[in-house]
Amino acid sequence: MAGNWFRGGRLVTKLYQVQSTFTFRVSPDIMTKEFLNLALTKLAVTFVMEEPFETYVLKTPGKEEYLISEVPLSQYMYVREYVCQDEISAIPLVVVHRGTIQVDLDNIYERIEDFGVKHLRNSFSSMTLKKKSNIFMSSWTLEDNFNFQVGTITKLNLESEDQIEVMVEAGLYHGSIALCETQMTKDAAVSDGTAVLDEMLTFPIYVCNLPRNTRLCLAIYEVSRSAKVGKARSGLSKQETYKNPLAWVNTSVYDYRNQLKGGSMTLYAWKVFEGDVDLPNPLGTLVSNPDHDQALTLTITFARYSSSSSIIFPAKDRIISMARENPPTDEIVQSPSMMEEVRQIADRDPLTELHEQERKLLWSLRYVCRLEVPHVLPKLLQCVEWNNKSEVAEMIALLDIWPRLSPENALELLDYAYAEPTVRSYAIECLAHISDDDLLLYLLQLVQALKHENYLYCHLVEFLLNRALRNMRIGHFFFWHLRSEMHVPAVSIRFGLILEAYCRGSVEHMKILLRQLEALNKFKEIREIVSENRSVRERAEKLMRDYMKQPKIRPALSHFLNPIDPMYRISTIRHEDCKFKDSKMAPLWLVFENGDTRGKNIYLLYKEGDDLRQDMLTLQMIRIMDKLWKENGLDLRMNPYSCMSTDNREGIIQVVLNADTIANIQRQKGMFSATCAFRKGSLLAWLKDHNNTEASLNKAIHEFTLSCAGYCVATYVLGIADRHSDNIMILKNGQLFHIDFGHILGHFKEKFGIKRERQPFVLTHDFIHVITKGRQTRSEEFIKFKGVCEQA
Repeated sequence: MAGNWFRGGRLVTKLYQVQSTFTFRVSPDIMTKEFLNLALTKLAVTFVMEEPFETYVLKTPGKEEYLISEVPLSQYMYVREYVCQDEISAIPLVVVHRGTIQVDLDNIYERIEDFGVKHLRNSFSSMTLKKKSNIFMSSWTLEDNFNFQVGTITKLNLESEDQIEVMVEAGLYHGSIALCETQMTKDAAVSDGTAVLDEMLTFPIYVCNLPRNTRLCLAIYEVSRSAKVGKARSGLSKQETYKNPLAWVNTSVYDYRNQLKGGSMTLYAWKVFEGDVDLPNPLGTLVSNPDHDQALTLTITFARYSSSSSIIFPAKDRIISMARENPPTDEIVQSPSMMEEVRQIADRDPLTELHEQERKLLWSLRYVCRLEVPHVLPKLLQCVEWNNKSEVAEMIALLDIWPRLSPENALELLDYAYAEPTVRSYAIECLAHISDDDLLLYLLQLVQALKHENYLYCHLVEFLLNRALRNMRIGHFFFWHLRSEMHVPAVSIRFGLILEAYCRGSVEHMKILLRQLEALNKFKEIREIVSENRSVRERAEKLMRDYMKQPKIRPALSHFLNPIDPMYRISTIRHEDCKFKDSKMAPLWLVFENGDTRGKNIYLLYKEGDDLRQDMLTLQMIRIMDKLWKENGLDLRMNPYSCMSTDNREGIIQVVLNADTIANIQRQKGMFSATCAFRKGSLLAWLKDHNNTEASLNKAIHEFTLSCAGYCVATYVLGIADRHSDNIMILKNGQLFHIDFGHILGHFKEKFGIKRERQPFVLTHDFIHVITKGRQTRSEEFIKFKGVCEQA
């Protein structure tokens, strides 16, 4: 056994076997094989090594985890986790014989599928026949109710523990669907921040019917009771029970090796804020709260259904063969009316819930749908009883022969509702040949879909890493999408590991990204200078420009790729043109010379204090709408500017030149023009000022009409609120566009409990005045505008 820790850039290694201990120093970059040979050489001094060194491997104690890759020890997460804990003085490692390893990690499914003695003898030649027959057990053979034991809850920091009790609610979920009724523990009293429940919960579902990605979702409640005088004839008082949600935590039932979990584990729960989530929370992360010092702690113990075998979920090939051995008997003869109903269901809004009769119809015609209506697959998957292994097997077998969907249709299958790994892998197969440009359109959603994966290593991670490494532009946005959420505890570890994998695979691009990070750090420093001195604008801008001119600062602001569009290379900053906007967050207005002397200057808005991720999502959805419209011959002159979240409440926005807000135009025209009404004729007058000829004015009005129609429809579909004249801009050529998307998807502002948003479709009188060129609303121009909106 060996223990390691870093000292002065070296790895100090302590080897011990039985009662002997050896200590020696090695480099942290020592290769795994070299380290193992060194360890075995030390052990051979005391113990007789009967077989060659090649027959031994390093293993982490208590886990089926082997250090077998020929990489430096410093690259193993197991080693890193111990090194990061200063209080740990030794990292235990066990030297084991290869013959004792129950699983060949490269061929785990081969070992599971064939239980024949001959196959097992070839796989494990060093084991006896008796041991071979009891190594694995398929979970689909286990007809025992699933159960686990709830242990102790600690760190219950309640205001008062007088007569306070807690309880735990547990549920088994597949995606957002409950596989059976939730189970609850009895109430337990709290003492010194601890409650001992020590109760076994048994669920009304067999282990064999648990899907591969089943989640065990736990909710912890504070239970309090208050006396209430009842109206019963007895005159006795009654008690009312109140359940106050405290925390939640989720874990998977199977581990990453497809093995059913067994034994004890400690979970660190996530605190519940008022109105935060409904409990249990199956959509929540599987990651325990990383704040171990403050998080409420829950211990649970999974049942061991076999003392001699590891219980493994059957592999895909085995499931398919089982399904084909039992052909379906519930198919019905199709009719034209049935198929017409199926087509209507297939084309229906994905958010529309299916009725029970529709579910039965789709499932009974599943093999017909495969040939005639393949895009109904997402709705067909909603008809599967995921707590029935026979239906699951049949669906997996059917999916194996299902035609490939278009990328747009396949994207839906990466939603949290589709938890089955085979379904998610099928979706990635459909995306395999998507173009780089289309992939960029959907990259934001694909990165978000990583949160719905049960395990770090999956087909989605592999797909995104491969495409990012093949195309540096995809890699650029992949990097920033991940990095912008590194502050989120639920995903920081997962996203951090994926980021590291990408950077190690693209060393040259990492150098480019480091230049951008260096520039962003300087932007933040400049923003701090402005924040401290913004009360006197002239002083703040002078200090800002003086800082930019410093010899040690200027290089960091020069020669890097534009973070919001790496197609542009920045040469040097034009400090004399830089300023800050007079608004709440005081964003920096930064001007750079283009790396190509023939190109125009590059304008960026650096903003700190606002979360730009929602703006990114909205703008990306508008780009997708624009793509769909153009594919159908409808160019609505959309102008979705670029926006990039780079860190927590920090990001960069593209500056759109030759544009002004509707509010500014109305103020200018209302104040200085005596020929137009304040809210009606100001926009048209402004367009006339910048389009002097009749032809150019008509063109500008045409551009305005099309873009107004596009944004009216887009803001209506996306439920974009807070649409006032400061959040709508217009270019001198007539194109209208929206900015600042802080309220979307129905999350509207309220004042005194009253929603401020009254109209879902934003179309004001001054817009109509421009569209109709000052005529009546029933004019020919307005009728055409309505037609464009309907078509969009």
